[in-house]
Amino acid sequence: MASRALPRRSAASIPIDDAIPLYEQVRHRGLLTVAVMGASMMQILDTTIANVAIPHMRASLGATSETVNWVLTSYIIASAVAMPITGWLADRIGRRRLFLGAVIGFIVASMACGAAQNLEEMVVFRFLQGVCAAFIGPLSQSVMLDINPPERHARAMSIWGMGIMIGPILGPIIGGWLTESANWRWVFYVNLPVGLVTLAMTWALLPATGKRRRKFDLFGFSMLALGLAALQLMLDRGAQQDWFDSVEIWIELGVALACLWVFVIHLLKGRNTLFDRHMLADRSLATAMGFMIVIGLVMFASMALLPPMLQTLFGWPVIDTGWVLAVRGVGILVSMAIAGRLTGRVDARWLVGIGLVIAAYSLWQMSHWSLAMGMKPVIVSGLVQGLGMGLIFIPLNTMAFATIAPQHRTDGASLLNLLRSLGASIGISVVTTLLGTNTQTSHADLAQHITNSSVSLIDASTADRFGIAGDTVMAMVNAEITRQAMMVAYIDDFWLMMWITLASVPLVLLLRAPKSGGPQASAADMGH
Repeated sequence: MASRALPRRSAASIPIDDAIPLYEQVRHRGLLTVAVMGASMMQILDTTIANVAIPHMRASLGATSETVNWVLTSYIIASAVAMPITGWLADRIGRRRLFLGAVIGFIVASMACGAAQNLEEMVVFRFLQGVCAAFIGPLSQSVMLDINPPERHARAMSIWGMGIMIGPILGPIIGGWLTESANWRWVFYVNLPVGLVTLAMTWALLPATGKRRRKFDLFGFSMLALGLAALQLMLDRGAQQDWFDSVEIWIELGVALACLWVFVIHLLKGRNTLFDRHMLADRSLATAMGFMIVIGLVMFASMALLPPMLQTLFGWPVIDTGWVLAVRGVGILVSMAIAGRLTGRVDARWLVGIGLVIAAYSLWQMSHWSLAMGMKPVIVSGLVQGLGMGLIFIPLNTMAFATIAPQHRTDGASLLNLLRSLGASIGISVVTTLLGTNTQTSHADLAQHITNSSVSLIDASTADRFGIAGDTVMAMVNAEITRQAMMVAYIDDFWLMMWITLASVPLVLLLRAPKSGGPQASAADMGH
């Protein structure tokens, strides 16, 4: 039989395993990096930039102090539910289409949020925005890996990590400035110019990738989505509902545990599961997923504690607080630049271990704060913590993807981003709850020591005889006791985060150092 020439196939129709490595198809890697990071920064900024505008939204949208929190809750739940299917969608419709569609959807949803006239509209539009944001995060990470050869992965992760780590720090500053200089709607409208530039550059420069036929695990996704939604709802509403004194919280906990347990069993035993079991069996990826929870807890929980503490207890203005906390970003930039150069030359596990110790030391510094201090301790500890977090993030992401096949990168990235987000939610809920509980306990302990001898200028036993003046004096004493009790509670939170960080150091031994010519190189060469 005479041989017949096969038709030439486009890059988009070639299966992923046979495709030419993406880094060989990219014409302008630098410009594409700017475009991808523009989308990533736009998405990560929106996780914190809207928090500043919440008090202003309440009056404009006719919401109460409790119902307005659904603006944040809807975004968090949508991101958690949508993120796990990023890999399946990328394989099904192509990563280029999904990335462009997510950016377009994010821009449109942002404009709709800015134009919302009531709370119901805002919650729906924030939900849609959260779905699109869920795809942008993992896709940007996997694209950054694929458009760079294996020897440049550490540098690529340092660039991507800078946006991920610095975005939450800059968000409150930008949000506060936009809200004060214009109004809260510009917190969302600002995404339009950034998004359009990013979209145009990505459209022109991002190559298409192949598609893979991959059956959708509807049962597994349903269990995971219900479990994550219930867990996020419990974490977000726990403090408002007084935690386990509320029937709602017990129901949400039960649904979360039941659905996530069923999902794990299905993942271990089922066929055509949502994630490849072989990918999850990779020791470095599994360990990195555990570390992401710690990073989310330490990074985002401390960022949630510091602004209200500095503004309430120390009386700092919003802008001053933002700029002082932004010093943390300087530490992150410096250490990520160092980590990007050292990864590949030094055992990456040493970098992660040293970074954890430095981060724990910064929390130890914070646990020695007092109400009599100035700005210097906050600046120094923030700089030190930034140095530690940067050393952890880059080597950890490099090792996480060093031993998994390229076609699993998007799934891996979605899991790492999901667990970092869950770690942040868990951390913020825990430290906020402990803050309230420990404040009450410390207040009671301190109040026991208020006697006539400890307050020499006030006779507490006869203050009630002086009417309004006596009440005013006692209110001032009580306010100072509350202030001191809150400082003690903040210090307790810093101690807790320090011990959690130190406890995670031994996990470094489970990581595998990346090897030259590993899976990235061998898999990429399959097309030649």
